[in-house]
Amino acid sequence: MKKIIVLGGGGFIGGHLAKRLKNEGNFVRICDIKSHEYFSHDDICNEFILGDLTDPVVVKNVIDEDVDEIYQLAADMGGALYIFTGEHDADVMHNSALINLNVAREAVVKNVKKIFYSSSACMYPEHNQLDPNNPNCEESSAYPANPDSEYGWEKLFSERLYKSYGRNYKLNVRIARFHNIFGPQGTWNGGKEKSPAAMCRKVAEAQKEDVIEVWGDGLQTRSFLYVDECVEAVLRLMESDFTEPVNIGSEEMVTINELADMVIDISKKNIEIKNLGGQEFFDKYGFKCPTGVKGRNSHNKLYRENIGWEVSEPLRRGMEKTYQWINEEVKKKAVAPRS
Repeated sequence: MKKIIVLGGGGFIGGHLAKRLKNEGNFVRICDIKSHEYFSHDDICNEFILGDLTDPVVVKNVIDEDVDEIYQLAADMGGALYIFTGEHDADVMHNSALINLNVAREAVVKNVKKIFYSSSACMYPEHNQLDPNNPNCEESSAYPANPDSEYGWEKLFSERLYKSYGRNYKLNVRIARFHNIFGPQGTWNGGKEKSPAAMCRKVAEAQKEDVIEVWGDGLQTRSFLYVDECVEAVLRLMESDFTEPVNIGSEEMVTINELADMVIDISKKNIEIKNLGGQEFFDKYGFKCPTGVKGRNSHNKLYRENIGWEVSEPLRRGMEKTYQWINEEVKKKAVAPRS
């Protein structure tokens, strides 16, 4: 049995990861600024600490001398509405960078045996993602750096931070660049949800014959990885000796309109798509349409060659499970008594 700390375990990916680690018989401690909204703490950890990891005193108290592994997923983040409007840039950079500065230092002080850092595909250069049909997100394309958001710049900085601690202080680090992880038990409303959850929510809330709004022209491309596959990939990376940043994602690329059509088909509703962008979007919402780069797709050759595993589940299967869960959440909210 290992002693494991999951920082950010009150979040979507962290909660699923912690649950898997606890189910495998490990002692799991979670620290997060919030409790998990959908998992019982008894199901995902042996100990839950409510704390703000931007505070070095909290980090010092959370990380013990005898820790086998730390999984650092804590960050100030959200979906396109949170990341790309520019309104949260200072908080995103300050809070996430401060968390990683605190964690990297304390992991060295406490002689932690191994640490995982969750980076993001948002750190890839914007100029390599202008063609929706041929985006370049190969790991070697990261430089010269030119992320399209402050969120991406912070992720790139923190990658370099952990690599520096690896070189100078022998911190045993694994780094993964996540590509759009989705699934149940995650944020599905409120502005911080990612596009698969937002799409499921819009369709679930729509009447049988209705119209849903898709931001932008819907031709921007992405790939999406179901959370269980993500957790498997993270654990295999941690078991390996590979120490360079590596993509964790799916290579099944779809347009956003194709994703919407998939959810509509799963729902069996007769729903049409209305694409909204440009001046029409600005007139309605008062800010520029936050669609991100034109194209992004995981490039998994490096992971396959060095870890020897690849994604097994098609996007549709994951979306079916996610829609079923969000549809039930929408129904619960509809019948919940008003406070």
